[in-house]
Amino acid sequence: MFEEDDLIMISALQHYVFCPRQCALIHIEQVWAESRLTAEGRIMHEKVHEEGNESRGSVRIARGVPLRSLRLGLVGVADVVEFHRVERKVWQPFPVEYKRGKPKPDHSDSIQLCAQAMCLEEMLDIAVPQGALFYGKTRRRHDVIFDDSLKAEVEKTAQNIRALIASGCTPEPVYAKRCESCSLVATCLPKQIGRHKSVKRYLEGVMKET
Repeated sequence: MFEEDDLIMISALQHYVFCPRQCALIHIEQVWAESRLTAEGRIMHEKVHEEGNESRGSVRIARGVPLRSLRLGLVGVADVVEFHRVERKVWQPFPVEYKRGKPKPDHSDSIQLCAQAMCLEEMLDIAVPQGALFYGKTRRRHDVIFDDSLKAEVEKTAQNIRALIASGCTPEPVYAKRCESCSLVATCLPKQIGRHKSVKRYLEGVMKET
C-alpha cells in the first residue's frame, strides 16, 4: 500500500503511454504549455464537471468523481461515473472519460480509463467490468472492456512511471509524427535536439577512428 504523499496522477498513465519523455517533462520537470488542443480538452472537461449529478430512470450520473487507489498508488478524478441499477439495491459503476479528439492508435486512453475503474473497484468493493471513452471529434462512445490484460498494462505502466520519477531523469527525445500534436513540442524540441545528438554521435565516431 502507498501513502497519500506517494500517489501519482492517473493522467500520468496516458502521458507515459503516449510518450515517456512527455510524462517526465510534466511530472518530473513540472513543465506545461497549453495549446489550442489542450485548451479545448480542458474546456470540455470543465463543462462536463459543471453539469452536476442527475438521475435518468435506472441510471444515476455522477460527475467530477474523486478517485484513489492506495494499492496502485494512483489518484485522480473521473469525468463521469454512471451507476446502472442491476438489482433493487445494487448499482453497477460505469466510468466514462471524455476526450476532445478522436480515438488514438495506442492504448493510452483505455489504460487511463481502466485505472479509473480499478480505483472504483478498490473504493466501492465492487467489480467494474467495463466503461466507455467519449470522443468529441466523432461524437461517439467507444466501450472498453477491463480484462486482465488491460489491468496488467495499468499496473505495469504505473510501475514504470514510478521508476521514471524516482530516477529523476528525463528520456532523450525521439521524433515521431505524434510530436506535432503535443503541446510541449516547443519545449521538447524533438527535431532539433535529436538532430544535435546525431551530429554529436557522428563526431564522436570520427574521433574514435583517428
